[in-house]
Amino acid sequence: MQYKISYGKKQIEFKLLDHQSLQVVEPPPTSTALQSREVLDEAFANPVSTKTLSEIIHGKQAVNAVIVVNDVTRPTPYQLILPPLLSEIENAGIAAENITLLLALGIHRPHTEEENRVIFGDAICSKYRIENHNCDENLKSLGYLSNGMELILNRTAANADLLITTGLVNLHYFAGYSGGRKSILPGVAGRKLIEANHKMMSDERACLGNYSSNPVSDIMVEAARMAGVDFIVNVVTAGKNEILYAATGDVYDAWLSCVKYCEKHNVVSIQQPADIVIASCGGYPKDINMYQSQKALDSAALAVKDGGTIILVAECSEGLGEETFEEWIKQAFTIEDIINRFHNSFELGGHKAYAICRTLKKANIILVSSLSQSVVLDMFLQYAENLEDALRIAYKNHGDNPSIIIMPEASKTGIKVADRE
Repeated sequence: MQYKISYGKKQIEFKLLDHQSLQVVEPPPTSTALQSREVLDEAFANPVSTKTLSEIIHGKQAVNAVIVVNDVTRPTPYQLILPPLLSEIENAGIAAENITLLLALGIHRPHTEEENRVIFGDAICSKYRIENHNCDENLKSLGYLSNGMELILNRTAANADLLITTGLVNLHYFAGYSGGRKSILPGVAGRKLIEANHKMMSDERACLGNYSSNPVSDIMVEAARMAGVDFIVNVVTAGKNEILYAATGDVYDAWLSCVKYCEKHNVVSIQQPADIVIASCGGYPKDINMYQSQKALDSAALAVKDGGTIILVAECSEGLGEETFEEWIKQAFTIEDIINRFHNSFELGGHKAYAICRTLKKANIILVSSLSQSVVLDMFLQYAENLEDALRIAYKNHGDNPSIIIMPEASKTGIKVADRE
C-alpha cells in the first residue's frame, strides 16, 4: 500500500506491505461550523477572564502597545489574526506609529525583511514597526521569580503601556503545550533566564502534554504575570490558514482554554507501542532544521517500543539550526558525553542535543533528511538516503513483519497507550 508523508515543502511516497501490522496515528479530522474569521470574531467578542481589549486600553489610558509575535519556525496565521487585533487597538485610540510587533525569537536568529513580509504581509510591514528580540541586548530586570531566577526581559516589552501576546497552542516536548506564557519566557527573555528555565526540562514532570505541576510551565506562567501581559490571542490551527479554535483574554485562562481543546483533539490512543514508528514533523517550516525537527521525536518516543526504531523524516534545509546545538554534537564522542554536559555545564541550544540523546536511550533513530551522512552520524543517528533505505535498515532489526505506526504530524500528536490509561 502506498503512503505519503510531508518532507520540507513537498511530500514523499513510500510503500508498505499489506500484511504488516500498521496504524496511522494522527489527530482526527476536525470540523467547525465557523470560518476562521468567525472563530476569531467570537474570541474577540468574548475574552476569557478579562475585559474587552478596548476596555483595557481605555482603563489604562495606554498610549503605546507591543504585540509579541511568533517567528518563522511557528506557522502562525498572522494575516488572519493581526488585522482584527490591530484594528481594535487603533479604534481604541492607540496610533499605528505607537504599535510595535516584537518577534519572540528566544535565542533564534533574527528575521529578514523578506520573511516578515511573507509572514505578516506587505500592508502590515509597511505600516507598523517590527522589532527582532535579542536575548543579549536591550533588556530590563523586573525582579526575581519565586524560584530565585531573575526576570530579565526585552526592554521594549517591559516598558509597554499595553502588552499583548499572540501564538499557537499545540503540544510541546517539555513545556507540555506551547502558546500563552511561552511568548514571554522564553520568547522575549534574556539568555541567562532562558537557559535556567530550559535546564528544568530534566524534571520528569516536564514532558509532552503535561501542564499540571510542570515546573517549566509553572515558572513561565509566573513570568508572564510579572511581565504584566494585558491580553493574549491564541489559536489552534489545522493548517497555516485554518483556525479551528481561538481564545483571547487572560494570559493563563485563555491559554488553558486552547490547551483543553488541543487535549481533546490532539491526543490519540494506541493499543500498544510499535516496533517501528515513521514520524514526520509535518513539513516546512516545522522541519526547517534539526533544532526544530527534534520535537517530533518526543511524540514518536511515546509510540515506539523500548528498543524499537524511529524513522524521522525531516528535510532540515537550514542544517542543524543553532550554533551551540551543533557544537555540543561535534564535541561529543558518546551520548553520555552530552547527557553529562547537560547536567554539569548547561548551555541553551545544547538542551536539544540532550533531548535527542534522551530518546536514543529508548530507541534507535534513523534520519531521512538533506543533512550529510557525517552530520547525521555525529548526532548518533543512523543515516538513510531515503525512506526506502530507512525501512530496509529497520527491517534488519525487526524482521520483515514488524508492527508499524505512521505519524504524519508527530510534533502535534500526543500519544496515550490504551492499557496505561
